[in-house]
Amino acid sequence: MSFNARSAWSIYRRELWRFLRTAFQSVLAPVLTTSLYILVFGSAIGDRMPDVGSVDYGAFIIPGLLMLTLLGETTSNSSFGIYMPRFTGTIYELLSAPVGVAETLAGFVGAAATKSLILAAIILLTARIFVPYDIAHPVFAFVFILLVAASFSLFGFILGIWADSFEKLGIIPMLILTPLTFLGGTFYSIADLPAPWNTVALANPIVYLVSGLRWTFYGSADVSIWVSLALTLAFLVVCTAIIAYIFRTGWRLRN
Repeated sequence: MSFNARSAWSIYRRELWRFLRTAFQSVLAPVLTTSLYILVFGSAIGDRMPDVGSVDYGAFIIPGLLMLTLLGETTSNSSFGIYMPRFTGTIYELLSAPVGVAETLAGFVGAAATKSLILAAIILLTARIFVPYDIAHPVFAFVFILLVAASFSLFGFILGIWADSFEKLGIIPMLILTPLTFLGGTFYSIADLPAPWNTVALANPIVYLVSGLRWTFYGSADVSIWVSLALTLAFLVVCTAIIAYIFRTGWRLRN
């Protein structure tokens, strides 16, 4: 069956409009929270902190804080987007419509990724007010943010199908992703940790995301950018395979 672009566009437009209708919660709240982190740790405290490598501390934490917001908001937006149709029963309209897995993912995940890119742009522009920074590899930064946004949109999609209550929707973003991001080098370099913690930290998958984004900004990081890219792409493929299986079997979609 050929790709139905009109169906994908309809889903994408509806999800993006839902995001814009709740702009106060979806945009202002995460931008304000991230801006406060940058203001306090980057501007107020950053002047008293030593440089990390050759990067000013205030600028050093920006990629980590951006990743913190991206992971939480992308996962939450995508999971809520598919959970609500399941909760209200409108998912059956989608399942009975002539819309395939590709169109569904393009609509839901595309909208969630677009929201993430909008948030990233606003956060970077806001950060410029408080802390001067440069992006050494802007094309790489855009591609990497897009890959992370797409990957965790897919992950959020899986979470939204798995969850059977609103409480479960918040478990992964709040109790797993947020702590792992804080422990993933957001405010420090993994290389500065004493042994054996600098090795143990590498077991945290978020380390590779924060490190990869930091490399696109400053050209140096704790982990090779190619390792970060490879793991991000692998996560993207795994999530896609899981969703294909869910739609093929109807797990939690048809009951």
